[in-house]
Amino acid sequence: MPETAPSRPLTCRPATVDDFRPAPPHPLGAAPARPPHFRSRIGVDLAGGFYPAPGRYQVFLTPGCPRSLRVAITLDLLALTGSAALTVVPVSAGVPGPLASLRSAYEAARYHYDGPLTVPALSDRWTGRVVSNHTPDILRDLADHFAPPGCTGLPRLRPPALVADIDAVRHLLDEDIAEAAQRAGAAPASHRRGEALETLLAALELLDRQLACGPYVLGDDLSAADVDLWATLVHLDLVDRLHLDADAVHAIARHDHLWAYVRRLHGHPAFGGNLHADRMARLHRRTCRGPESSGATIRLPGVLETA
Repeated sequence: MPETAPSRPLTCRPATVDDFRPAPPHPLGAAPARPPHFRSRIGVDLAGGFYPAPGRYQVFLTPGCPRSLRVAITLDLLALTGSAALTVVPVSAGVPGPLASLRSAYEAARYHYDGPLTVPALSDRWTGRVVSNHTPDILRDLADHFAPPGCTGLPRLRPPALVADIDAVRHLLDEDIAEAAQRAGAAPASHRRGEALETLLAALELLDRQLACGPYVLGDDLSAADVDLWATLVHLDLVDRLHLDADAVHAIARHDHLWAYVRRLHGHPAFGGNLHADRMARLHRRTCRGPESSGATIRLPGVLETA
């Protein structure tokens, strides 16, 4: 999300360790602090810096975090679970090992670091420090630099010919679906809510037409855009829907191609196998202060239909 994005519910930022504990009440209208980003990148310069090497990197994720879901799907699609160590930061603060490892990586990256411990995070096991906690960069580097050479049958998630389109889809999802859905759920019953809902429905209609023409959002082959789209639609289904009114949810449900796509990919082990709907709902309850609306009683024809 751009740094100038307007204030939004806490579910739109990366998960932090504090999200796993009951949060103290915030003053009415107070916006959460934006966690600092670590933005180093993985490259191919063997002379120094962060270059890809088997076993060098560690990925911190937590079940229920929508950004962690994207990274977990990518790791499985590219068969990288053996190349990068995966550390699951549990929702229970009573498991000290992963939390201590995550804190150590942040403290090694910045002297006297006392900020939030956000996930996803990619750390360098050789130096012990966090390389990046910026999810788009992590996803790009996993797809561009970590795919095992010579492996057949694995998708090319970011083929050069589609990079611009993949980034355009991600921008559309972030701004016109994720952001718009949260504005529509948070705004008072006014023209602002109507504008946000119109933006959301227009984006869904565009993507629905796109999926009417092929099995994946950018054509015949699975790409990183599908990872982003599926995770965004799942969050719309399981979380954002709860704060929308019934008419809005009924309108969202009319996009048949989109929801058939969600159900189909849910059957793929890399997608459905990494979704923890109950933990996503639990994390949302601990981070969101907004009231539920009438849409909470209506089920979208998405992942809950496959249960």
